[in-house]
Amino acid sequence: MAFAVTINAQRWRDHQDVVSDSVRRAAGAPIVPVIKGNGYGLGQRLLADEAIRLGADTVAVGTVFEVDEVAEYGNFDIIVLEPFDPRDAFATDAWWRLGQQLHAGRVVRTIASREALLALGAGHGSVRVLLEAQTSMHRFGFDETELLRVLADAQVRDAFARGRVLVEGLALHLPLAAPADEVDPKGADLGTAKVREIVRWAGLWQAETEVWSGHNSPESRIWVSHIDDAEMAAVVTSLPDVVLRPRIGTRLWLGDRSALHAAGTVLAVHPLATGTHVGYRQRTGPKDGTLVVVSGGTYHGIGLSAPTPAASVRQRVVTAGTGALDAAGRALSPFRWAGKQRWFAEPPHQHTSMVWLPKGCMIPAVGDKMAADVRFTTSRFDAVLGLG
Repeated sequence: MAFAVTINAQRWRDHQDVVSDSVRRAAGAPIVPVIKGNGYGLGQRLLADEAIRLGADTVAVGTVFEVDEVAEYGNFDIIVLEPFDPRDAFATDAWWRLGQQLHAGRVVRTIASREALLALGAGHGSVRVLLEAQTSMHRFGFDETELLRVLADAQVRDAFARGRVLVEGLALHLPLAAPADEVDPKGADLGTAKVREIVRWAGLWQAETEVWSGHNSPESRIWVSHIDDAEMAAVVTSLPDVVLRPRIGTRLWLGDRSALHAAGTVLAVHPLATGTHVGYRQRTGPKDGTLVVVSGGTYHGIGLSAPTPAASVRQRVVTAGTGALDAAGRALSPFRWAGKQRWFAEPPHQHTSMVWLPKGCMIPAVGDKMAADVRFTTSRFDAVLGLG
């Protein structure tokens, strides 16, 4: 039994090439592919190979625990997006072990606290870092006052001067939506709220780094997430002396969903009389319905979903309706057959799901493929097909 994704290789790679070329034209610098987590459902090794095909000089991963696997497949630099913090003992141990590897020199840490900078400054050798700004995301990072204070800190400056800490730029992780609190100055046309926020941070960074001297002075680079090509071009136009490095994952790998086809294999088909009880929870189904057992369960990410943003009235109504159905023991599965999404017979099992087909519906045969609409960042496939 297999829950698999089939990739239209030509279409998928054509899309990657279009995105990569478009980003290079807009930003004036190469794309930084993000290959974090489960590799967007496709696996980090596969995406590392694709990053090499794109000629990437740098990639980004989520945590220190993902570095070794990615480093094995390419000679690119590797940014770790989750900030290093010595107060996280378990992650700090992983960082120490990473420091013993030959590829340690290719790894760039993200730093979001003074404590982290001082800990690295007191260590041995040189460590490459990005300083993270606290953007309108308000997740990690220094706010403007903290950033200015840490750059003026005597101990921090000494760590920079001695080459203990090599600062390769400022990291800006922006929200997906427009920053709601970013003020638009009257009489100034600075573009979207995201552009204004980037320009504000980049201007501060440029003003600070321009006064540094020596071979260990911070780099005037801005590493940014979640902006489109027009916004990149606007930033570059506003600040031509700043190097902009866009970090892109979802748009690059999942931007053309028509190139990716997830499906489970039909494992068993049971036409059942009305009132027949099925499954672990012994529930009944539709009148004279057919129970289909298909590969794909919680192990594969089936039945897992992120909380809805419910930003619009329609989204709230849909969420309320879905919740009412769930409470009544009815839930739509991600599996589609004969053009329609089909109902779970009960919550998915670890490796399989049971779904109902109504009377009169075309019945699949064992071995047929049942398409599935899945969230790739929570999916785990038994096989990735189509790439040769």
